[in-house]
Amino acid sequence: MTVHPLFDPRDFRIPEGVSHVCAAGETAFLRRHDEAYGRYVRDKSSGARGRAAQEAQVERARQQVAALWGMPAGDIGWVGCVAEGVSLVLESIDWRAGDNICAMATEYPSLVAPFLARRDAPYQVRFADPASAAGVAARVDERTRVILVSYVSYLNGERFDLGPLRRAADAVGALLIVDFTQASGYLPIDAEVADFAFSASYKWMLGMTGVATACWNRRRQPDWAPATAGWYSLANDNTRFDAGITLRGDALRFTRGNPAHASLYV
Repeated sequence: MTVHPLFDPRDFRIPEGVSHVCAAGETAFLRRHDEAYGRYVRDKSSGARGRAAQEAQVERARQQVAALWGMPAGDIGWVGCVAEGVSLVLESIDWRAGDNICAMATEYPSLVAPFLARRDAPYQVRFADPASAAGVAARVDERTRVILVSYVSYLNGERFDLGPLRRAADAVGALLIVDFTQASGYLPIDAEVADFAFSASYKWMLGMTGVATACWNRRRQPDWAPATAGWYSLANDNTRFDAGITLRGDALRFTRGNPAHASLYV
């Protein structure tokens, strides 16, 4: 019986003699990334016309991720990394003393570290141990504001049922924040289950560092706004501030400065 590989190793820049088995950590570059990166270099060097091409690539990438995740393109934005996106959501919440966040004790730092790093936090981070979706749901109470979960564990590849966590969040009015990093690119993704969802690009998405997907489920959280902004997250780029500022109406309000165009080309 002839055995065919899932991917042709010749498509990747894998050095001779190396067996690359760490896609859950970081994938090798595809050879066609050379063309993508070269296209970015040409566009960046082409003045105003090139700038328009870069923004067109931003939109193409949004359309592609939206199709992959089953969401409207307007729900997709960009951050530099998952921790940045989680921090933007954290900073937007009107916390009160006694609030809590629920997560697994084995959760990846990108989700929990932003909450743990806050000095004099008015909330408590509650950890479920052993790790399970049911265990996290059992830690939820009426003071829970956020539930954190990676759809697939970075430790052992375990997939968690997000349904019980969605129901637990709805029961108390909490946000469900999901990290799809270890799933996006090889598993079907239904981002509609989450209020906010994120994914790095340099693993199964076969991209590179510098950009991460940030999904704002506008159907579930129509009034969300970050607590900080930058020129790119504004609805216009003028410098008349006497009337205040207006944020973009879609998930590009996550993106405070220039998105990482080179990473989006790749």
